Amino acid sequence: MEVRRGRYLQSYETPHALTANQAVEWNIPLRDHDHVFLKGHRIMVQIQSTWFPLIDRNPQKFVPSIYKASASDFVPATQRIYCSPKMPSHLVLPVMR
Repeated sequence: MEVRRGRYLQSYETPHALTANQAVEWNIPLRDHDHVFLKGHRIMVQIQSTWFPLIDRNPQKFVPSIYKASASDFVPATQRIYCSPKMPSHLVLPVMR
């Protein structure tokens, strides 16, 4: 459970908007935790654009500061996971024995 803001995907110093309807590679490290998945267990990955009310609201529109967003900045958004030969969404996990 970690917030990964798209505006900082390329750089924390220079935030920029993600381009709508364009696939982008998004690598998410599992940090330095040891995760054990026993035989028969499954992994669930959730992709969502806001965790409100747990985390601040996401306006879904690129604004200089989400904390200063106006009511008109809060618009609907669609999240897509691409899965095709050209854009194979996947998880890469190391296996230790």
